[in-house]
Amino acid sequence: MLKTAVDHHPRGGPTQVAYALALGLVLGFSLTIPPGPMNALIAARAVRGLRSGILTGFGAMSADLVLGIVVYALRATVDLSSIVRYVYAVGAIVMAVFGYRLLTRSEASATVDLDSVSVYSQAVVVGLSNPFQIVWWLTAGLAFAYLGGLVLFGGLFAAILVWILAFPYAIHFGTRNRPRISRAVVYGSTALLFAFAAYFALLAL
Repeated sequence: MLKTAVDHHPRGGPTQVAYALALGLVLGFSLTIPPGPMNALIAARAVRGLRSGILTGFGAMSADLVLGIVVYALRATVDLSSIVRYVYAVGAIVMAVFGYRLLTRSEASATVDLDSVSVYSQAVVVGLSNPFQIVWWLTAGLAFAYLGGLVLFGGLFAAILVWILAFPYAIHFGTRNRPRISRAVVYGSTALLFAFAAYFALLAL
């Protein structure tokens, strides 16, 4: 059985713990900051309400938590090669559906907000069907599960938490009372979701 970087030092040397924590933070930001379907959804929701944006972020983090638990539990046995096309196909469908929903709601009313349960649950669905998140966890996340263990995962989710609070806050207050910018963010986010849907569909062929 492989040992983690922290496991090599059973007494938990502070240098090794700090290293694993810092690496987790870097990995967390590498997962959350790059533009992608989830950030597009967070941005579109944050324009309409800070609460919706943050809840969407927590839904994304919940999906990451589920994927992280699966990866940590099955670190040596996960084989993505046999299911990757199906992952991309499902991701393409989900991104297209949510892109369409964002577009129709933005045209109907920019002020309509979903209830908390719907906002959160839809974000979880997008996260669990987002090929980028799935592939990241089954590649980078799987590889680093051996390196830093639970300490690394703690740093990783700390970074995710910082992002899902800071990003919606910046989007919401940056677009408040600026209707043109708000519409641009919503339409841009919708276009991004459709673009990722098309990209995932091509990868599934």
